[in-house]
Amino acid sequence: MSTTAKLRPNRPTRGQRSPLPPHGTSARGTDRPGQGIPGCKCQPCRNAKVKADAIRAIANMSSRPVRIPAAPVAAHLRNLLDAGMGWVRITRAAHSSSCTIARILNGQELVRRSVAERILAVKYRPAPGRYLDATGSRRRVQGMMVRGHTVVVIATEAALDHSVIHDILNGCPQVRGLTADKIAAAYDWLSSRQPTGRASAITVTRNRAARDGFAPPAAWDDDAIDDPNAAPDWTGCCGTDHGWWTHKAENIPVCARCQTAHDAWLAEHKNLPRAERARQLFLAKNTAAQRGANLAVDGRELLKHGVLIDQAAERLGVTRQYLQKELIRHPEAEESTQAGTELAA
Repeated sequence: MSTTAKLRPNRPTRGQRSPLPPHGTSARGTDRPGQGIPGCKCQPCRNAKVKADAIRAIANMSSRPVRIPAAPVAAHLRNLLDAGMGWVRITRAAHSSSCTIARILNGQELVRRSVAERILAVKYRPAPGRYLDATGSRRRVQGMMVRGHTVVVIATEAALDHSVIHDILNGCPQVRGLTADKIAAAYDWLSSRQPTGRASAITVTRNRAARDGFAPPAAWDDDAIDDPNAAPDWTGCCGTDHGWWTHKAENIPVCARCQTAHDAWLAEHKNLPRAERARQLFLAKNTAAQRGANLAVDGRELLKHGVLIDQAAERLGVTRQYLQKELIRHPEAEESTQAGTELAA
């Protein structure tokens, strides 16, 4: 007997049929006309098939069907392949088999929702040995420093030498793919956690981040942080006059986009009568001051009705990170008090 046969005794050879699924599973109880295999009629297999059909029917009625169109998934796969990401890396990142990827690319009409979500979650990452733009890594390091994590802590979590982190902060144009992956993993872990270490070092790190204008993790979308042309969204509405007032209300240094938008608003309203112009300024300021609390109320109401936080943020016109920040800043108790005050008025 060959070594391969010893290692893989159940693997069919060319021309042989794959082994049937075990009894008591819906796969064994389902007909496969294309292969000429009838479904098993034993009671355990029939029970499993009835249960699977009921789950599928409930999912379809709840507007979350088990199987969804495969066209968007195929388009995402082609984008990954065109960008240079190989099949092996895609299958590993998506926890799927190569035959599943092949069927989707060859025109399969429907795909299981769980498979589609795993594939759509795969983002292009170059091979570990390739070089890529360091912008995303720099922004992640800066975001961790805003939280108070020192360069030494970041380097330790990323399993890198601290000199690599300093080079990235000082404008290194490119980093290796493996280095970028390590920094991204450290960012995912540290960006939502409190800093550790000496209090003086944490204070120095936060002061440097404030002095140099580093953007916090909440200012970046997952897709925008690696885009060199993207700008941080400090307020959830940066680039508008409303964003300028939100900067002021939340004591955040005004970004260039909001300053430009506010200057344009002032120029547009400069010919208004003095009293009317003052009234418009007061309304803009008051709206910005109340926006966070109102956003938290609306967001929590959507979440209570089963809407995912990404979908709630999209409906409200803000980023997911900004909505999460406002939910933390305005707890439900404050919302109940505010609602009671409004009703009393």
